Amino acid sequence: MSRDRWHIVNPRGEKRVIVTRDLPGDRWVEILSAAGCRVEIFTGPAALSPDEIRQRIGARCDGVIGQLVEAWNESLFQALQGAGGKVYSNYAVGFNNIDLAAATRCGIAVGNTPGVLTEATAELAVALTLAAARRLGEAERHLRAGKWKRWLPQLFLGTQLRGKTVGVIGAGRIGAAYARMMMEGHKTDILYFSLRPKPDLEAFADAYNRFLTARQELPVVCRRAEAVADLLREADCVSIHTPLDERTRHLIDAECLALMKPDAVLVNTSRGPVVDEAALVAHCRRHPRFRAALDVYEEEPALAPGLADLENVVLVPHIGSATHWAREGMTILAACNVAAVLVGNPVWNRAAVDAFLRADPPPAAPSILNAEALNLPLVKAAD
Repeated sequence: MSRDRWHIVNPRGEKRVIVTRDLPGDRWVEILSAAGCRVEIFTGPAALSPDEIRQRIGARCDGVIGQLVEAWNESLFQALQGAGGKVYSNYAVGFNNIDLAAATRCGIAVGNTPGVLTEATAELAVALTLAAARRLGEAERHLRAGKWKRWLPQLFLGTQLRGKTVGVIGAGRIGAAYARMMMEGHKTDILYFSLRPKPDLEAFADAYNRFLTARQELPVVCRRAEAVADLLREADCVSIHTPLDERTRHLIDAECLALMKPDAVLVNTSRGPVVDEAALVAHCRRHPRFRAALDVYEEEPALAPGLADLENVVLVPHIGSATHWAREGMTILAACNVAAVLVGNPVWNRAAVDAFLRADPPPAAPSILNAEALNLPLVKAAD
């Protein structure tokens, strides 16, 4: 690592924080500087290796903001512990790249950035759903290649989604937001699978149906599936919004794909390994009317052999949260996590994190995943 690939902010800060990738916006740097941190930001083009991160941590480091593409295992947390570190914050809501148990053993608080990317990721899932259903990728490539000669009655016929059944696997924040967008914006029925019922989502559907009924329009249906297999059989479109763990790795495999309708649409904006990419390639080859749209991949940035050659697949490079508002909000949450732990502030214990995006954020850490395990103090209910 050449010295000029690191940008130093507030060099006289007493607490040392390293950031493994330059992040959007300025507010996050101001938050860390105000907490007395010397902020060292890696600006090189390539991702840092574990050895390079360990080397940069060095003999003294108080905190780190890292990336989803980095495997934060016991070795890195031990290095941070040995340097006197107290906190690591992932610049992501997901944390499948983190050995949380190892961090807890090392006494390292681990933060993430939930809440601010919900709408952005749900919007992209909707965009991918429409792109796949209406064959936008194929149509654009046809046009750009100079193949379009005239309007034709059967050119790129796709699927109209109004009145269709959309299956949502994982109805947490993002999955529920996607379901609401599809229901309200496109009059689709919603069939969701979640480990527990989602009364808020179903109440939204009930309220929306009262509006539709008042306008003498047909109501929509929103109900919970008993099993993923039931959802796959019935849905015209399936969107995945699960976390990645051992239960969901290759949740959608060859057997599951075979349950789906031959002209169904599959969308994945969750985590790549939830879908068996090799099985998906084989299925799309056998079923040319089947459509898939992916934002995440098993071995990012590599794609499964044959995936990029498929005309019936829409591919985008992990841009689910890629809006200015969401990405800058994520940096603020990550910085607030680190700053709060280093100055001894408590941990936020509420789902909504909008308060941290204001000019004067609360003196708290927005989201610490192992706060309970580390016995960190929580914001008092009356605060």
